[in-house]
Amino acid sequence: MPSSLLASPAKLIRDAPVAAAAIVIAVVGIAAILGAYFFQYVLGLPPCPLCLEQRYAYYFAIPLAAMIILGTTVGASRKVLLLALLAITVAMLWNAGLGVYHSGVEWKWWEGPQDCSGPAANFSAGGGLLQQMQSARVVRCDEAAWRFLGLSLAGYNVLISVALAAVALWGAAAAYRMKAADE
Repeated sequence: MPSSLLASPAKLIRDAPVAAAAIVIAVVGIAAILGAYFFQYVLGLPPCPLCLEQRYAYYFAIPLAAMIILGTTVGASRKVLLLALLAITVAMLWNAGLGVYHSGVEWKWWEGPQDCSGPAANFSAGGGLLQQMQSARVVRCDEAAWRFLGLSLAGYNVLISVALAAVALWGAAAAYRMKAADE
């Protein structure tokens, strides 16, 4: 592993900006997913369908960022690094848009998707229909399960996604400026 990846953050940013961007994307992405799992499994706030969909960009970006880090250590071409960082940028911007949409649904600015009314009970199974209806837990997309400083988790996802898109774009710009001799 090049010594620049183990150096101080300032030296890493100066000497290996592509790797620095990928490290930030991976670390922040992992923290965001762990935070979502904390709210789900520790605090008992089950995610709605839109919440689950907002995780896909992280599931895409984290392994891709890890591959970028690996690519910088084995001498991947700048085109490959550039395209990978641009893909992360697009994924995070898409995710930010989805977070804005979800926040708007929570604030009742527009209607949400129909599948945010919860899972349908299996009415063909044995047992009382009324009991099944009463025991079904509905996770609604139009009700924020948690807010801090006026923002829901969807709102914080917007901020994190925009920040990660900016970091990926910065890394892509650094990859674009790499010397052609590095290819």
